[in-house]
Amino acid sequence: MTASVQQLRSAQPIGAGTMRVPFAPTRDGYRDIIAALMVMTLSRIHQHFPFLNPFRPLLVLTALAGLYAIANPGHLALGAVLRSRTAKLIMGMGIIACLSVPFGISMGNSAVFILTDFSKVLVFAILVLVGIRNSRDLYKFVWAFVISAGFLAWLSIFVFKMRHARGDEFVRIQSGYSYDSNDIGVVANLGLAMTLLAFQATGKRGRLICLLIIACLGITIAKTGSRGAFLTLGVVVALSLVALKGISMDRKLGFVIIMGLGLLFAAPQGYWEQMGTILAPTEDYNWTSPTGRKEVVLRGLGYMMTNPVTGIGINNFGRAEGMISDRAVAFAEGETDVGVKWSAAHNSFIEVLAELGLTGFCIFCTLIIGGIVQCHKLRRQMPRGWARGDPEQRFLYYATLFLPMSLVAFSVGGFLVSFGYLDPIYILAAFVGGLRTAVDKRMSEEPHYEGSGRPVEPLVKRRYRGGLPPSPAGPVLIPLMGPERS
Repeated sequence: MTASVQQLRSAQPIGAGTMRVPFAPTRDGYRDIIAALMVMTLSRIHQHFPFLNPFRPLLVLTALAGLYAIANPGHLALGAVLRSRTAKLIMGMGIIACLSVPFGISMGNSAVFILTDFSKVLVFAILVLVGIRNSRDLYKFVWAFVISAGFLAWLSIFVFKMRHARGDEFVRIQSGYSYDSNDIGVVANLGLAMTLLAFQATGKRGRLICLLIIACLGITIAKTGSRGAFLTLGVVVALSLVALKGISMDRKLGFVIIMGLGLLFAAPQGYWEQMGTILAPTEDYNWTSPTGRKEVVLRGLGYMMTNPVTGIGINNFGRAEGMISDRAVAFAEGETDVGVKWSAAHNSFIEVLAELGLTGFCIFCTLIIGGIVQCHKLRRQMPRGWARGDPEQRFLYYATLFLPMSLVAFSVGGFLVSFGYLDPIYILAAFVGGLRTAVDKRMSEEPHYEGSGRPVEPLVKRRYRGGLPPSPAGPVLIPLMGPERS
């Protein structure tokens, strides 16, 4: 057993109350590079400094991560990744995206998108996954996600401009570099879930930082004016109050109050009136307009039916709207003088379903639903004492609660934005795969677990025959290492 593990275990016995020693993240070159990449990728903070553009910071950091991996393969969890279902699903998305190219409506558009955008997303997810060897690595990346959310909140509060939307009805963030207001709302909610996770495993200073970020994320969600972000926030709050086991109700209410105060006092002009329209969805333009979300979804289902297996090709939804939709055909034939909007899907699931067909849709949904199920199974395999154990045990236990929360939050928020090929869901999937590796690693160090991390059958009482008395210290216990019982 290593000294670091002994130190963690001696910090607090299983069953003790509040943690006395914070959980320390890994410090090494590869994971520092990946953490920096994650912060830039999720927050877009580098876009706030134009002088960095000529240096291509994302490309440089990715190249450095690759060189470090080649030079130090022993520092990576390559064996765990080869056995990981998460890695297979991520690579499966890449394969089906490539297969959609020759069968799509624009081969060139799909091919360019894969080379310039989607391949980077998948490569980064794999780099994150191979970088998680144990719980300290995962903890570092969780904090990178939290810092990303903090930077995005800072940009939203102090940098991004507020403008009137739909005339003078309400005010919201109109542009956040490569994010729009709805995108910011989704990332903010995912960051909120990760910040709640980090709060459970950090020390006093880290908790103060988490509380500040939680309040700022409430302000950010208000400034987006996004109904999707508000609905997603409602789901996160509901799950925090109902589904989180092992956390006191006082602490849960504290989270909600801090975030709610930020939301309440920062709500811009017309915010609550805009949120009130959620209660009358059939009166909204998204329901009644031919360019609203309802009609876009119906057209997306039609695009999928043209090629159910591989779809119309990745990144071709907008082209389908402008080239093969009923509105586009009517406009081309002169039946209407109304222009055609080359619209995005505004729905991650419809986006993937239409562009990658049923095959890609099933893989995408498995990344989400399978991740939730895997976390539930991991939590059931953990010893009960981990919920109040040492800092590492507590972090792993709470990760099985907050990672599913983030995946549910993505499912809600992602239903209203086109995030099917962006980084957040693939990073979260990598976290789930890394959590499996970290739990196996810690279980292999537990006294009643085999080296593989799989639990051995529990200790049982030996049956005595011939009048052999039990030990004065109590009944004799023996571990069952195989199918035969003594």
